[in-house]
Amino acid sequence: MKVETSPPRITVVGVGADGWPGVPARLRELVLAADTVLGGHRHLAMLPDAPGQERRAWPSPLREGLPGLLVSLEGRAVVALASGDPLVSGIGGTLVELLGADAVHVEPAVSSVSLARARMGWPAQGCAVLTLVGRDPRLLMRELAPGHRVLVLSSGAGTPGTVAALLAGAGYGGSRMTVLGDLGSTAESRLESTAHDWLGAPPEEVPALHVLAVELAGPAGYGLVAGLPDEAFEHDGQLTKRDLRACALARLAPAPGQHLWDVGAGAGSVGVEWMRAHPSCTATAVEADAGRAERIGRNAGRLGVPGLRVVTGRAPDALAGLGAPDAVFVGGGATRPGVLDTCLDALGPGGRLVVHGVTLETEQLLADAYRRHGGELTRIAVETTAPIGTFTGWTPARTVTQWCLTVPDR
Repeated sequence: MKVETSPPRITVVGVGADGWPGVPARLRELVLAADTVLGGHRHLAMLPDAPGQERRAWPSPLREGLPGLLVSLEGRAVVALASGDPLVSGIGGTLVELLGADAVHVEPAVSSVSLARARMGWPAQGCAVLTLVGRDPRLLMRELAPGHRVLVLSSGAGTPGTVAALLAGAGYGGSRMTVLGDLGSTAESRLESTAHDWLGAPPEEVPALHVLAVELAGPAGYGLVAGLPDEAFEHDGQLTKRDLRACALARLAPAPGQHLWDVGAGAGSVGVEWMRAHPSCTATAVEADAGRAERIGRNAGRLGVPGLRVVTGRAPDALAGLGAPDAVFVGGGATRPGVLDTCLDALGPGGRLVVHGVTLETEQLLADAYRRHGGELTRIAVETTAPIGTFTGWTPARTVTQWCLTVPDR
């Protein structure tokens, strides 16, 4: 059956490093026939004259200015120029998000990622891709594992130096770094170094347009499974300990694109591990103590999830106006009036709530919540070994009562 579709509102044309001459003839005709062409200054400057054509550079900041720009261009034939494959960490994905897939037609060129893989001889399934364009470089810390390969989409000539410093600081100074400059052009170049050597003698010139290929070499990383060692976090004792954290995260069940509220976050360990589960997971940590809130930010950055949002305030008031969660963890403050009800009300069908308590008052509250709402009520006791004179014995931690609930379809 033939499906009738309306013409796209915007066509995105990918341009390789060889510039305008490398664009196929049919796409050059499309670009020159458009009413308006959007793109970066570099892309717009390479175009030949087209009388009567409007050419506009991307707004800055992009995400804030783009919706208004698109509204002003309704009814016009619009072409946007982008580097390589516009759907590989490019403007194409942003336009699809704003306008919908049916309104955006993409004509990709060979992406810099594909070219970098070809130059390095790395199969796609054997390496990760991380963009640092407009992003916090500490995202790289989530990828640390010996032997792991990462292609970094750099934000400029300074990116390799920043990456080298992060790697060396984490004990990964022996990692091999390859700067692949101007891929696909006649000026293509290649620089190789270790992170440690880069810091000692950085090259005089690094191409502004490059992909950084990193072969990681260093100590065993923390891995991505829930239950990081307690010493991975800076804390003052207010920390959901390793075994309890793994138990909670198993029930919170992080999934791609989902959002967590970490309420009474302490050191932020649950929110950090939630975000480490997948690059698209997001979290908001709510913590009343300002010093602990700052500490959460440091933990998040060091463990590769600098995007974790920290709200300094006390629940339930601090929860007002936050983006709707897919899961909520309450590690402290459950007995404050309104906290549990606010968290339950914020969750839609399928949402998960996990609450921990160590006091009799919290246990009574959770037992009552279990009677009213159902779910799962568990008491968790953990014991660890410790010296007793010249012998070894078991030292119990405080028993924790855990209530978890998956919100039913209402």
